[in-house]
Amino acid sequence: MKKILIANRGEIAIRVMKTARKMGVKTVAIYSEADRNAPHVRFADEAVYIGEAPSNKSYLLGDKIIKEAKKLYVDAIHPGYGFLSENANFAELCEKNDILFIGPKSKSIRMMGDKLAAKDAVKHYNIPMVPGVDRAVNNPKEATVIAREIGFPILIKAAAGGGGKGMRIVENENDVEEQMNRAISEATSAFGDGSVFIEKYITSPRHIEIQVLADSHGNILHLFERECSIQRRHQKVVEEAPSSVLDSELRKKMGDAAIKVAKSCDYLGAGTVEFLVDKNLDFYFLEMNTRLQVEHPVSELISGIDLVEQQIKIARGEAISFKQKDLKIKGHALELRVYAEDPTNNFLPSVGNLNIYKIPKGEGIRVDNGFEEGMDIPIYYDPMLSKLITYGKTREEAIQLMIEAIDNYKIEGVKTTLPFGKFVCEHEAFRSGNFDTHFVKNYYTPEKLQAGLDEEAKIAALVALKIYFEDQKIVRVPLIN
Repeated sequence: MKKILIANRGEIAIRVMKTARKMGVKTVAIYSEADRNAPHVRFADEAVYIGEAPSNKSYLLGDKIIKEAKKLYVDAIHPGYGFLSENANFAELCEKNDILFIGPKSKSIRMMGDKLAAKDAVKHYNIPMVPGVDRAVNNPKEATVIAREIGFPILIKAAAGGGGKGMRIVENENDVEEQMNRAISEATSAFGDGSVFIEKYITSPRHIEIQVLADSHGNILHLFERECSIQRRHQKVVEEAPSSVLDSELRKKMGDAAIKVAKSCDYLGAGTVEFLVDKNLDFYFLEMNTRLQVEHPVSELISGIDLVEQQIKIARGEAISFKQKDLKIKGHALELRVYAEDPTNNFLPSVGNLNIYKIPKGEGIRVDNGFEEGMDIPIYYDPMLSKLITYGKTREEAIQLMIEAIDNYKIEGVKTTLPFGKFVCEHEAFRSGNFDTHFVKNYYTPEKLQAGLDEEAKIAALVALKIYFEDQKIVRVPLIN
């Protein structure tokens, strides 16, 4: 494998390129009109224009990407995450054109991309699943009968979905029909598939996921868990590893279950198996993500394993060079997704120019970054600017370092989730480990965040005033020629 095309943009494209460069592999970037001068374009060995700014006219054009890859004699394509990363047709297209897809086979992607098919595949392995039905339901009357059987509240979910789309929590029987119609409509719009299914809604869940690796030689292992319960609109914002609620026994059970899920779909490469964990520490299979996750750095830091390097090695047919018994958790890692969003205004995207953009540096601080000072934030893509990751010997150390790193991350021109990240890290519920996926609903309001920001500004002004007055006391002796 001498040359890889990264079918993505921003920080994940640069992240993959860094490991490829370390391995002596050449890289090819693709870019849209909006990204013509983006850092990932300059970072690559070669770059090719792929289309207009909207993703459906650029980064989602699988046929065109393959065509350009063949022109440049590319050996493999790394999809990153988002865009075509979980598109089974694109993976199949790579296979048909003798280009290695750095990820699982199209069959595995297709199976795990359909939540109903995934449930059907794993049920033969006795993996715990949330009570509900493992088939599509489209009749509100049938849905009501099912809801009565499993008990309210229920969760209506899109079979082909993700990212919280096509998902509705229903508290009582009177709301079933309306919420079901909304879920079907949203799923059809987002995924082109209106199939929904029904599960019991776990009222106080933790969102815990297990990182797995599988090679073509029959080896499957896990790299422990990630805690992903701090979410807004069903999407993660803060992640950490390891979780504060798992002991070694539960960690082994969940790790073993994740390995079985990977076996059920003949998995290849790096993947993530997601679980819900209830207040009694019972866990339930949720879904499998057949790609590298946004939050993969926290797993890398506690395990010492470069996951992108493993992806590349597995894709070129190598066996995983270590065993499960060789892996040990060392330290604690925390990640904040730095989005160009306004946390004081319902996390709405904040478009503008990065007038000031200076990232924090220091021991235990990692920033996977895709932007630089002076750039505009494109309106066409996910508004994530970077991932801020901290690592310490203990959870407390990683949290404190994150607070300091947030303070030293200077961004002006757009609103970001940095203040929200600090709010989380300073909150007693998070620091104690006593939280769940309802953290935002239970503890966060824009008013609380704004009050904190106002207090910080007041303190900063007082400090500046004190320094000014102290400075005035200094006796200035005039220079005599």
